[in-house]
Amino acid sequence: MKIHKAYLLSLLFVVFACTGDESRNNNPFLVDIAIQVDLNTNLPQFSNLNFDLNYVIVPNQGLRGFVVYRISSSQYVAYELSDPNHSPNDCSQMTISGIEATCPCPDDLNKYNVITGQPIEGNGLYGLKAYRAIRNGAVVRVTN
Repeated sequence: MKIHKAYLLSLLFVVFACTGDESRNNNPFLVDIAIQVDLNTNLPQFSNLNFDLNYVIVPNQGLRGFVVYRISSSQYVAYELSDPNHSPNDCSQMTISGIEATCPCPDDLNKYNVITGQPIEGNGLYGLKAYRAIRNGAVVRVTN
């Protein structure tokens, strides 16, 4: 009987441990587009990623391009540049200034922190859509 209880307990643990983070990523405005982009930091257009607290914007990838921000030599973040709080449209591509991403649409004025991805101004319920950014040697690979 103890083996049966232990088996049941382990099964429950596995089920709850394997639940995904769909609720975090369940944004009705932004669809998932597969991306895998390698940014060689030896190239001039990506060399800002060799220095802490710098960023690079990569256009024409994802929905409206993405930004990669270097926090430290081992920590990078990458976010979609389409405002996560409304459907992509002509004005939904955000601009970056320092550590803030701002949507230029006149009816919402959403603003986000590029390091945390969280909204800091506006009416947004969703944070920035995150991508994985991992450095291996001179290359920062961005995937989802």
